[in-house]
Amino acid sequence: MAPSFDDGNFLFDFVVQKGNGVKGLVDNGIKIVPERYIQPPNERIDKKIINSRIQQKYQELVAIDLSKLNGPENDQVVRDISIAAETLGFFQVINHGINLELLELLKNAAHKFFSQPPEKKALYLKGVSPSPLVKYGTSFVPEMEMALEWKDYVSMMYTNDNEALSQWPNECKEVALEYLKSSTKMVRKLLEILFGNLGATLDDTKFESLTGLKMVNMNFYPTCPSPELTVGVGRHSDMGTLTVLLQDGIGGLYVKLEEAVEEGKDEWIEIPPIPGALVINVGDTMQILSNGRYKSAEHRVRTTSSESRVSVPLFTTPKPSEKIGPLPQLVEIDGVAHYKEVLFGDYMQNFFGKAHEGKKSLDFAKNNSA
Repeated sequence: MAPSFDDGNFLFDFVVQKGNGVKGLVDNGIKIVPERYIQPPNERIDKKIINSRIQQKYQELVAIDLSKLNGPENDQVVRDISIAAETLGFFQVINHGINLELLELLKNAAHKFFSQPPEKKALYLKGVSPSPLVKYGTSFVPEMEMALEWKDYVSMMYTNDNEALSQWPNECKEVALEYLKSSTKMVRKLLEILFGNLGATLDDTKFESLTGLKMVNMNFYPTCPSPELTVGVGRHSDMGTLTVLLQDGIGGLYVKLEEAVEEGKDEWIEIPPIPGALVINVGDTMQILSNGRYKSAEHRVRTTSSESRVSVPLFTTPKPSEKIGPLPQLVEIDGVAHYKEVLFGDYMQNFFGKAHEGKKSLDFAKNNSA
């Protein structure tokens, strides 16, 4: 007989503290979403209200062919990347130079990790993990959330190749490391373009300061009996510089339109899966250093009842010891600094100290006197 998950304390202990995760609930045959996972109506994702006209408008921006760089269409590609960063904060890239077979192996490795027995995954729970570089968990910060997110994850921090290969989980360490190294080359090129659009130069020192901390996450979204009541990930923006995301073919990633926000509206579009593509999204760090020209993308993830979904983001962020603030030349042009200089470690602490709540994380760095 399956255990009862009506008791919130029992559920929290089972899912979070014992490391069974959401997958443990599904493996126990639940047919009804536990109350602890039911989102308030304003946080639920209703596919029926997605505006098809707006979806079509942005479709052209979200698939950029990087193989056209340094060719006759170079300038157009550079413009497309810059416009996407200034408006949506999200775009997809194809012909990015990362082996497509590697991306398939990466998705397979994610499924392999999460298909392990709970006690195998629980070895990496916060507080007991044998490595400070690896953390397995569920939701975002479950201790602070009114409603939990329908997601399990494993996070792997990068220091160097040797430590990654010796400390990351065996089920995914080699493909995850190759993904990180291959993607970092692409991130460098994208940042060079985005800095050039700001009239700035990205040298080795600046690149290291903006991407000195890298993390590969593997996210697992089990099938959900009532997707309309839950979210896989709640509304948030990423704290770092750029995020590279591999999503599978199931879909469910939604981005809030920045221009709609400025008009007081709440409109979202789906970032549809494109075979072989990678999703790029602008993080808070880029919005801050661009003095607001680039938009960190507020996004969220819908669950599905048909099949389990995986995604693999690579987060490139400054090291905690780095200070982030608007580029001086942009402040001079704008006549005002919209953000103050902050220690990135402090920004991280604030980001991880609260439940997801849209782009509220940026308030930590806002210059209220601007």
